[in-house]
Amino acid sequence: MSSTELPGVRSTVEPNPQVGAVRVAEGERLRTVTLPGLELNVRFRPPVREGLPPALFVHGLGGSSQNWSVLMEQLADSVDAEAVDLPGFGWSPPPADRDYSLTALARAVIRHLDAAGRGPVHLFGNSLGGAVSTRIAAVRPDLVRTLTLVSPALPELRVQRSAVPTALLALPGMATLCTRLTRGLTAEQRTRGVTALCYGDPARVTPEGFGWAVEEMERRMALPYFWDALARSSRGIVDAYTLGGQHGLWRQAQRVLAPTLLVYGGRDQLVSYRMARKAAAAFRGSRLLCLPEAGHVAMMEYPDVVATAFRELLHDTDRDTEDGKG
Repeated sequence: MSSTELPGVRSTVEPNPQVGAVRVAEGERLRTVTLPGLELNVRFRPPVREGLPPALFVHGLGGSSQNWSVLMEQLADSVDAEAVDLPGFGWSPPPADRDYSLTALARAVIRHLDAAGRGPVHLFGNSLGGAVSTRIAAVRPDLVRTLTLVSPALPELRVQRSAVPTALLALPGMATLCTRLTRGLTAEQRTRGVTALCYGDPARVTPEGFGWAVEEMERRMALPYFWDALARSSRGIVDAYTLGGQHGLWRQAQRVLAPTLLVYGGRDQLVSYRMARKAAAAFRGSRLLCLPEAGHVAMMEYPDVVATAFRELLHDTDRDTEDGKG
């Protein structure tokens, strides 16, 4: 794994206590970005040709950059793609200050984009990553060319029952309790539970893909900070849901200027399908893709459909830009 570091900048983050081997899809590479107090793992595909616009993909709660591998491959001819592991997830170690608030996660992504000088990017976000991406697009419009949100974690008045356990992770002491309660579960059992929760149809996961997911689960559960990162990030989402005024997520959604594609799944057990139209009304000039059979991770279940919708957004955005120049 190569390392890229700002000249003259020394990291204040602790050494990465990762275990096991990271899986990299064919054509993908990894690098480590080191900033003061922060170390981020970045998964990327070398562009197939020069001049492709940059894109950045941000995963959801408990996920990793690997969640975007299939979609990144689908879009290899359209964008210069990177996917980041948020602090404490995937192969990124916890932040030095242990701050997993939505603001801190958004700041981490912004710092990466500023340091890399890749903006404005085509920004993608799923679930928690969707909320993070919404905040970035609202506060730093200069960094975002288009915004694609797959089941974004935006505040809901009536949370689905199946999403309650995730919200309960935000309670104090839950990390320790979850560690104790799940100690007897195998990695395969845990993976089946996550798959059943996140996919509209778990049968769409291939045996090979499921095997890889089990390997990743085994690796994650061996990390000493796994439940702490999950619990603190859950608390960050809950805290963000309670914010009002200009810092509220729905208010920030209304401030987004970038052309936006919203993707919702009809079988999503974590983000309600009924929020799709509210989101479409909040993000000005947005386009909405509803997939009745999809769950929470449509980019993994229906990557071809999501890729086609994004290409249409990209084409129309480029055309509008050219028309504006004329």
